[in-house]
Amino acid sequence: MLDLTIAIPALNEELNLAGCLECIDTDFVKKIVIIDSGSTDNTLAIAEKFGVQVIDFKWDGKFPKKRNWFLRNHTPQTKWVLFLDADEYLTESFKSELTNKLEKDDKAGYWLNYTRYFLGKRLKGGYPLRKLALIKVGSGEYEKIDEEKWSKLDMEIHEHPIITGDIGVIKSEIDHKDFRGISHYVNKHVEYAEWEAERFLKIYNDPSTFNFLTRKQKLKYKLMKSVFIGPAYFFGSFFLLRGFRDGARGLAFAIIKMWYFTQIYCKINEKSK
Repeated sequence: MLDLTIAIPALNEELNLAGCLECIDTDFVKKIVIIDSGSTDNTLAIAEKFGVQVIDFKWDGKFPKKRNWFLRNHTPQTKWVLFLDADEYLTESFKSELTNKLEKDDKAGYWLNYTRYFLGKRLKGGYPLRKLALIKVGSGEYEKIDEEKWSKLDMEIHEHPIITGDIGVIKSEIDHKDFRGISHYVNKHVEYAEWEAERFLKIYNDPSTFNFLTRKQKLKYKLMKSVFIGPAYFFGSFFLLRGFRDGARGLAFAIIKMWYFTQIYCKINEKSK
């Protein structure tokens, strides 16, 4: 049993949660906890069925959001914490590599890799999905972004943990599957685009904040000033990273993501005026 807490933020996740919990195995880690934002579907019943602890979270619109709130107010008693979304499923290869990495105990956190599914099938091409979601308890927390009065998202979405210490990589992938459908996917990206536009306007001309961004974040924010950010993403995803291997699904996925980044550009310009 790993000295690890798996924390699953949730809000109406009845379509995803059971599969997520089945892939963990209760004897694999010391603690599994769901941080719930007031689910009204069968999320809580599923958690009870699996014997998983549920912590209620009510956001007041200020810092901290869900993950940082959990780290500060319900600090895990284990050495490690893994933040796992309900639509993310641990694979056997990931669990094996995770066990080996944590036994070495020479890192403060790990970048994790994820598969991507679209329209029911795994994508072969396109930009990879990677998140810093496994951290040693006490080594840091998610970056603080002052979002009072403009954000409606109660959980850290594109914020990254700020970690003190060396960061490693686990190459084996976690399966990222969302069974809530294309409408949910599109609606969430409308919310994300609003968040990205507001954040851009808040930090782009603030050197004290901008300098702490990762190289990838800095490039993204520079591209956000141009209408070509959407086409640039499409070209990179569909052609350079061979999204064309997924046929019509790959094309549709690249178009939707191009729309997402173009939407951010439009929102930035609209809000600037």
